[in-house]
Formats: sequence, structure tokens, C-alpha cells
Amino acid sequence: MAAAAGLKLAALCLLLVAVVSSLPLLARAECECEAGGEEEEQDKAGSLRLRIIAVFCILVASAAGCAIPSLGRRFPALSPDRDLFFGVKAFAAGVILATSFVHILPEAFERLGSPCLVSGPWQKFPFAGLVAMLAAIATLVVDTIATGYFRRAAHAKKAAAVVGADDVEAMSAHHAHVGHSHGVSAVVASSAAASDDGGAQLIRQRVISQLLELGIIVHSVIIGMSLGASQSTSTIRPLVVALTFHQFFEGIGLGGCIVQAKFRLKSVLLMALFFSLTTPVGVVIGIGISSVYDENSPNTLIIQGILSAAAAGILNYMALVDLLAEDFMNPRVQGNGRLQVIVNLSLLLGTGLMSMLAIWA
Repeated sequence: MAAAAGLKLAALCLLLVAVVSSLPLLARAECECEAGGEEEEQDKAGSLRLRIIAVFCILVASAAGCAIPSLGRRFPALSPDRDLFFGVKAFAAGVILATSFVHILPEAFERLGSPCLVSGPWQKFPFAGLVAMLAAIATLVVDTIATGYFRRAAHAKKAAAVVGADDVEAMSAHHAHVGHSHGVSAVVASSAAASDDGGAQLIRQRVISQLLELGIIVHSVIIGMSLGASQSTSTIRPLVVALTFHQFFEGIGLGGCIVQAKFRLKSVLLMALFFSLTTPVGVVIGIGISSVYDENSPNTLIIQGILSAAAAGILNYMALVDLLAEDFMNPRVQGNGRLQVIVNLSLLLGTGLMSMLAIWA
């Protein structure tokens, strides 16, 4: 139920983002700013070839990154109960955190603070920071409400099962010793208590994986469209490399959450496929609207700036609260000094490498 609801919500959000983001691109809005494209190298045939290559490179990298955590069944070192898994997940969380702070949020400030937005309140207030903050708060609200709802539903189901077991016990009490009846009740109660912690953690992991995928697809569509709409080969080349590595490591983080959530195989495949296709679809959309694309259009700047800021807020929350805090405060990590060193170094390595990519993209 949770997986189906999450996938439907993510699909609707992706459709909404794609449609809304495409609307302002269908017509150029007047802006006195220079687009800057005339000064760059324009090679339509070469840029189209690079953009098509980007679709396949990003698709393969996304799928590979998302699939790596699932290899724990064949390679025990990658299973969720091993130290290496915690290190890989911390590295991926660092990538997501750097993506938010170093790549997406500065871009949102740049777009919403553009000199092309001469009318309106955009030059008078830091809307990018406001939207990012509100998105983080909204993610917190959704996170807590969804987790509480599914935990209550699971608890009610377990309570009904216990009541049913008690009814069976009462019916058999006429034919069994009283002490034996109490033994059955004790076994049922202890089993329910033992599964409470595991069930609550499983629900938490499922909510985390769905929210993380939702945050990822918002900015994936935007960066995909930006790449697809560009016609400058000098701009596209570094973007292809940067986005390929970015999607690969981001896929590892999402894949780790999906593995821990223990979804059914069908749900795992759908979530992985959805993540893998998001950016390539954005690139294809960008290629389709490249002839009418004006990156300095006020409407384009506003919509992409707001969506980028929202994605930054979502990913900030997910990386810090649901990925890093969740694992760093894990009793296993807290009780193992060596593992603490591993996850901290992995986090710094992930943030450092992803931040370096900002030099090229």
C-alpha cells in the first residue's frame, strides 16, 4: 500500500513538474538581458549528438548506481548489515547534500536574483532561501504524518491479530489446561512486542525512500531540461560528465534506502526505473523545446528558480535528517569507533567530490 501510494504521488509530481516547466518555454517572454548564447560556440549537429549521448550515459549510470545496493544478495559485503553498506550510504548522502548546497541552491538564488526580473518583488527579498526553508518544513510535515499514519495502521492490524489469537485461545480453553492457555497468550504477546521495533523501522525506511525519490525527481527534471535545451558544445561536454557521476552516486543513496525498505520486487523495479528515466526524459524534453528555449525569460527564471529552491530544501532535509542522522545515530554505529570513522570519512569524501564537480557544472 505504501509503495503504491508513493509511486503514484511521485508520478503525479513528475508529470506536474514536466508540464509546468514546459509552459513558459513554449513562448519567449521579452527580456532585455543578453542570452549570452551568441557568444558561445553554436554547433547544432555536434550539440545534438552530445545530448543524445548524454541520455544513454545518464540512463546507464542511474540504473547502475541504483542497482549496486541490491547486489548485497550476491555480494555479502554490500548487504545492509555490513559496515561497507553504512560507508557507501554515507558517501551517497554526502553527494546528495553537496548537490543541494553547492549545485541547486546557488542556482536558485542566481535565477530568482537575475537582473532580468526587473518587475515584481524578486529583487527585494531572498525568495530562494524562503522557498527552500518552506520546502524543508513541508517535507518534515509529510515525513512525520506519513510515518505516524502507517505506524498506526500497522499497530491496528497487529492488535486485531492479537485479538483473533485470544479468541482462538478462549475457544480452546475448554479442552486445554489453564496454564497452557496462559502460555499461548504470553507467546503471542511477546511475538507482537518483538516485531514492533522492526516493523516501525521498516515503515520509517519506506517513507524515507519515497520522500527521497520525490525530492530527487524534482531537480532531475530541471537539470535534464537545462542540458537538453543547451546548444553549446562547450557547455554540454562538462555537464554530461558531471551529471553522469551525479546520477550514479545519487542512485546509490536511493538504492540503499530502497533495499533497507524491503519493498516487493515489483515496487523496487518500478522505483529504480522511475529514477533512472527521470533525467533522460528531462533531456529529451529539453531537446524538444530547444528551438524556443530562452533561459533568460522571466517566467522561465521564476519557475525554474522556485523549483530548484524547493528541490534544495527537500534534499537538505532528506540528507541531514533521514539519511545522515538516521545512520549516524544508529546504535551499531554509535557503539563501533571504527565504523564511526568510516562513515565520517565517507561523508566528507562524498561532499568533497560532488562539490568539486561544481567547477565544471
